[in-house]
Amino acid sequence: MADLEAALHAFNKARRFGRKGPLCVALVTTQHARKMGLPLDPDDLLTDKGGQVLGLGKAAVQSVLKRHGIDRVLASEGGRTSRGSIDNMRAHVALLNDLHRQGIADLDAIEGYWIEQVHAFFAGKPFKVKLDGSRSLRVLVRDVLAQAEDRQKTTPGMQFMGAVLQHLVGAKLDCALGAGQFGHNSFSTSDAQSGRAGDFFIGDVALHVTTSPGEGVVQRCKENLDDGYRPVIVTTARGLTAAEVLCENAGIGERVDVFEVEQFIALNLYELGRFAAEGRRVAVTDLVTRYNEIVEEVETDPSLMIEVKR
Repeated sequence: MADLEAALHAFNKARRFGRKGPLCVALVTTQHARKMGLPLDPDDLLTDKGGQVLGLGKAAVQSVLKRHGIDRVLASEGGRTSRGSIDNMRAHVALLNDLHRQGIADLDAIEGYWIEQVHAFFAGKPFKVKLDGSRSLRVLVRDVLAQAEDRQKTTPGMQFMGAVLQHLVGAKLDCALGAGQFGHNSFSTSDAQSGRAGDFFIGDVALHVTTSPGEGVVQRCKENLDDGYRPVIVTTARGLTAAEVLCENAGIGERVDVFEVEQFIALNLYELGRFAAEGRRVAVTDLVTRYNEIVEEVETDPSLMIEVKR
């Protein structure tokens, strides 16, 4: 059982299956394994036209959840319209078949594992943003980051603030430029690759997002300059002075733009809202919507989501 749980955990982490769409796929393909037996042929789990996963829908998913005493709806379409559901099905079938070859494919335990992930998904409490016209947009951004920092203090080892900062900046850029101009990565992936909290390349600009500017970020900025890119650092109010000093010490102070994130995002929201009250509300809502889409696409922790309170 330890080997089975380890394999499921590794798969979940690598494939980010803790999101609602992949969870639906995992539950439904496990039911197919019960009925058809293992090993499974993934082509047998496609509809006649081959465009959807067989049996993937709200009714099938909720039926499984109900057996485990869960009445909440995981996904209104049961993951049917989720992008990549066929790829997720093939990946999960490959996992089941591999577990079968190892002789550890306990379907009750596998289903139980995914039910635990469903509970975790529902338990995730999003950050809160209140649309209050009397408060500045900078305070709105500050409040979200403060919530992430507070949660980080109570959960050692989790970098909530860095993840929120990275995806807020990514969402802001998407809202300003249009989605699809650059890719988004999970915070852990970006951090592992670069030693900092984020990285976007747009045109000739290399934009670095970090809560704690250090020598590693400055070194990357120097490399960007050598490669013909214009480096930009976006950081917190506390990190602003540190980033400027480090860049000055490295001899690139006049060649790197450093922005404080509250101002970086707030000013753009004013522009997107055309400096009108209703426009600002729409701009904030659009920013949060895009942020949540990015989190759902690249992260496994639903508690990173932001909920707008009116």
